[in-house]
Order: sequence, then C-alpha cells, then structure tokens
Amino acid sequence: MEEYVASDLNNIFLKRPYKTERISSYDRSGGNDDWILLQPGEEVCFAEIDGPAVVTHFWCTYGNKPLGDTSGVIGHEPFNLRKIVLKMFWDDETVPSVEVPLGDFFGNVDGYSKQFRSEPIQAACQDGMAGSCWFPMPFRQKARFLLKNECSNLLVFYFYVDYERVDSLPAESLYFHANWRRELLTEGKSEEGYASHSEWEFGNPTDKNTDGKNNYVILDTIGSGHYAGCLLNIVNCNKTSEWDWYGEGDDMIFIDGESWPPRLHGTGMEDYFSTAWSPTQSFEGLWNGANVSKADDNYKGNVSYYRFHIKDPVIFDSSIRVTIEHGHNNNRSDSYTSVAYWYQNEPHCPQEPLPDVKDRLPLDENALKWGRGIKPIELSGNIE
Repeated sequence: MEEYVASDLNNIFLKRPYKTERISSYDRSGGNDDWILLQPGEEVCFAEIDGPAVVTHFWCTYGNKPLGDTSGVIGHEPFNLRKIVLKMFWDDETVPSVEVPLGDFFGNVDGYSKQFRSEPIQAACQDGMAGSCWFPMPFRQKARFLLKNECSNLLVFYFYVDYERVDSLPAESLYFHANWRRELLTEGKSEEGYASHSEWEFGNPTDKNTDGKNNYVILDTIGSGHYAGCLLNIVNCNKTSEWDWYGEGDDMIFIDGESWPPRLHGTGMEDYFSTAWSPTQSFEGLWNGANVSKADDNYKGNVSYYRFHIKDPVIFDSSIRVTIEHGHNNNRSDSYTSVAYWYQNEPHCPQEPLPDVKDRLPLDENALKWGRGIKPIELSGNIE
C-alpha cells in the first residue's frame, strides 16, 4: 500500500494513485443558485469528508443579502470578513484545530478586503473577496468544515473543498491548525523618563528585554510539530506628530520550554518578515512580504506583514511560543492582530477562544480614519 506523496511542480508529471474528489456549493437542482445561505447567528457544517484523505485546495467567496430579500442582489455588510468565522475539525476532535475569522484566514488581517497573494494563501479579485488556501490538510478519519454567520444580514457563501482520497497516510503526518489572536492595546511604557521620543523608540543603554515575557504572542501551543508561519497586522495608536516607527521589536521563538535567550532570537519586526529598513513600500513574495505598508503620516495607520515557513519550518518536540516585542523592550502601545498557521500531532491544546464579534472589529473611529481609505462595499436597505 503506497503512502501519500504531495504534488508539486517537480513531480507533476508522475501518475498519482489517488482519487480526486470535491464538495462544493453547486445548486443540487441543476439551477444557478450555487451557494448556501446562512441566517444571522447560524452555524453550519458545509463540508464533511470521510478519511483517509488530504484536502489540497479550499476556495470560497461570500456576500450579504438583507433579511427577507428574494432578489439576486448581493452586497457586503461592512467588515463582514471579521463577522464570519471559519472552523475546521479533524477526526473525532471536539475542539477545532482551525478557528479564524474568514477574511483573516485568507490574508486580510486588518478588517478590510484587499487582494493578497502568497504561495499557500491568496485573496484574489474581486477586491480580495475570493479566498484560496493551498495548505495541505491531511486527516485519517474525518474532516468537518464549519461556518458561523455573525453578520446582521443573510450570508451568501460559495465554496469548493478539493481533496484526494488515499489508502493511507504516512505515520508521521501532522494535522493543520490556524488560530486568530488580538491584543486591542499592548501594554507599553510612557515616554516619561526618556531623554527623547527617539530614545523611547529605539532604547537607551539601560532599556533591555531579557526575558520576553511581555511580548505579543502569535502562537502558544503544546505538542509536537512545526510552525508554518503567520500574518501580522498593527494599528499604530500613537497620535503625536513624531516620526513613529512601530517595528523595532525583536521576534523571539521559544521552543520546547527553553529560557531566554531562545535559539531563534531575531533583530526586529521587519527583519523577521524578511523586509528591511523600516519599509514604506509594499511587497508580496511567495513566502514573505509587507502587503500593506504605510508611508505617510509618520507610519501611522494599518500595516500588515506575513512570513510563511514553507522552506524553513520551525520544528518543536513538546511546545512552541512564537512572540514579538511591541516596540523595543515592549515600549509601544499599539493594536496587534495575527493569524498563526502550524502543523502538529493530536490532540492539541485548546487555543484562546475568539472574542465576541464586536471585539473583532477595527479598533475605533480613529483606526478607521488611519486605514488605507479602502471602504467596504455597502448594500442599500438594512445593511448596517
């Protein structure tokens, strides 16, 4: 019995001994209503697959209709991508391995919809509302994909879940996980006692972080596996007229309970995301980039970065804690949001639950004004 081998450009010419299958939202009557509808507050299992199998591609798009609307008009409730929750369960687990707002899962971590591209995740046209995920997702017994509508209007949802049915999986196969985190305002420090704003921003000889305990946490889990990357968004909350670079904090990844300094200690936020020199330009590579970079207003506004460890997974045997300073020595108080992607054995330890929908929306009116000027598409009628 052959064990599963993933497809890539190097072996695409080889005959594959598996069965390609799909679950989608096509109209079972033969008509053109190729979607499912979710009422406000409703949660549905939209795909359930018996294993062993490997999900090779997941695509979806979404929109809203006012309650009771029987027309074909579909629009978008503001910030619906933060109000729709995606969950994935593997085998017989009762705690989801994936629990992330739908838009964030596909790269829009700042509450706005924008095109985004990388190797494992994409948010394609129109306006970044066509999400694709190519992270392979193996499972042995069963996979369940769930969606919850926390919009105030009907949710219209189209999807494909493409997978390969296999005879067996390698014994060392790990399960895919993703988790959303947010710290509305990191606990920073006052500039009092520093000689200047610049000294507060970059540190003085006595301003040192020698434990990493107050860093922003991207991922904290127990088990065996490897970290596959993250998306990170920062809303700069400093309202002064000073030059206001937010990314001086170092990345610190603590593996298997190690103490400070960890074996993976970096030199700054932009360096971890493989950019440099306080970037003001956007860049989207296969595995890293600054998909939203703020050049004006002295770095105030929304910024988003991503780093995928596809060629260089971060391996852990018993635990991993992925962290980053919020400014040098955690001096800054900004709004941080992230999505972590990783593979590990099961059972996994439960992650922090998603906050209520009102606490997932953009920080405040100032945060909206500081954004990129991209406004959500609104329906007429009772869309709020």
